[in-house]
Amino acid sequence: MTRLAVFDCDGTLVDGQAAVCDAMDTAFAEAGLPAPDRGRVRRIVGLSLPQAIRSLAPDADPMKQSAAVEAYKAAYRATREAGRLEEPLFAGMEPLLRSLHADGWQLAVATGKSDRGLTACLASHGIAELFVSLQTADRHPSKPHPAMLEAALLEAGAQASEAVMIGDTSFDIEMARAAGVRAIGVAWGYHDPAELTRAGAAAIAADCAELGDLLQ
Repeated sequence: MTRLAVFDCDGTLVDGQAAVCDAMDTAFAEAGLPAPDRGRVRRIVGLSLPQAIRSLAPDADPMKQSAAVEAYKAAYRATREAGRLEEPLFAGMEPLLRSLHADGWQLAVATGKSDRGLTACLASHGIAELFVSLQTADRHPSKPHPAMLEAALLEAGAQASEAVMIGDTSFDIEMARAAGVRAIGVAWGYHDPAELTRAGAAAIAADCAELGDLLQ
């Protein structure tokens, strides 16, 4: 039987909130928009970038929204190329991934990151080879649309009943429900665990050890 675990990236695999908030501050300043509240920025992590910008500045002129999208990409890329990008893996995540892989699980990622951003992130931690499918916002509608998860199922040759989606936001849980996939929430990310439960998470993992137990 195929077993597929699909992970969100920011807020689930890695803690990239500082980098996201800094890039968003730069993007809004360059687009001539008021700086967004960082609490609100945390809540949109996981959405595709254009949708995130629209959520943070819904009344802004569409041209300014587009300018902020491009400025964010440039700011994030510049930080990465300068070697200043901090996206640490959450404690216990790498051992968990390697254990699942050794036990025969297929692993995938479904994220609001770009292809370039996700590839660089996984490579920086030396874990890229563990994943059979990488799905990003570059090629799919934003979460909670199920397209990313459906593509991961197809690439892995797995049925929805054989898969689990692991994420830290209600967007992840709602995407899983739309695809007919079981969802497990994680408590260390950007949405409150109670929100994940309300969205339909089957369980909430307090740490990577508990997540491993829930996947057995």
